[in-house]
Amino acid sequence: MSRERVTSADAPPQSGSYSQAVRAAGLLFLSGQAPFDSDGRLVGGTVSDQVRQTLANLDAVARAGGSSLADAVRVGVYLSDLAHFAEMDAAYRAFFGADAVLPARTTIQSDLIGFDVEIDAVVAVG
Repeated sequence: MSRERVTSADAPPQSGSYSQAVRAAGLLFLSGQAPFDSDGRLVGGTVSDQVRQTLANLDAVARAGGSSLADAVRVGVYLSDLAHFAEMDAAYRAFFGADAVLPARTTIQSDLIGFDVEIDAVVAVG
C-alpha cells in the first residue's frame, strides 16, 4: 500500500512531528486541526467561531488532498469542556448543512490549552 503526505498552505503550519494529512487506500486521514489561521494565529471569540475556523482548516487540507470535508466518513471532536457541546454541535451542523449525510462522530472532553476545540477526520477520496 502506498501512502502520500498531503499539506495545505491554507491551513495552519504543522507544529510537531506529524503530517497535516496522509492519503492511503482511498481515504484521507486528516490530523487534528484547531482554531488557528494559516499564519498560526489563534482565532478567538466564541466556541462557534473556533469550530468554524477549525472545520475550514480541515476542509483546506481535504481539498489539497483531492476531496472536501463534505466527504468525511468519520470525525473526532475534542472539546475543552463538554458544556460547549450544544454550541459546537450547532456550528458543526451549520457547516455541513441541514440535508448532509453527516459523518460518524465521536466527541470527547480533552485538556486543550489555550483554545476550546480540536477536530480530526477521515475523508473518502475519489
